[in-house]
Amino acid sequence: MAVDEIDLKILSLYLQDAKRSFGDIAKLIHVSGGTVHVRVKKLEKLGVLKGSSIRVDYEKLGYDITAFLGIYLDKSSLYEEVSEAMKSIPEIVAAHYTTGNYSIFAKIVCRDTTHLRQVLHDKLQQIPGIQRTETFISLEESIDRPLTLISPDVE
Repeated sequence: MAVDEIDLKILSLYLQDAKRSFGDIAKLIHVSGGTVHVRVKKLEKLGVLKGSSIRVDYEKLGYDITAFLGIYLDKSSLYEEVSEAMKSIPEIVAAHYTTGNYSIFAKIVCRDTTHLRQVLHDKLQQIPGIQRTETFISLEESIDRPLTLISPDVE
């Protein structure tokens, strides 16, 4: 079961707007709503489409700090243990195992600098295996978009 051009068109339209109905997508790519439904189910079964999500403006909820953390581990073999422990910190919204200076690069969202300091000191830096961290506070996000897979032929 390979992914073809119709699948990529469906995914591209969903990446632009996940609220689109099967019928709307079908009209845009000139197939039936049933075809879109079957294709979406196939993409879910293949693990290409992994659920759905919403985007939230955290600042409007009082979370004014977004920061990135470069995390140094005592040794790289501790990655799985440390990343599992990091899952218990709700303020950490993303984490990546990386090459370069840091073993882990993470994104964290906090209410303010006091909250950020508490999360770093009281939660993150208490995890065994973390040697030290470097924090980079985001001043502004200029790009937040999905990957463009294919430009659908929308007439």
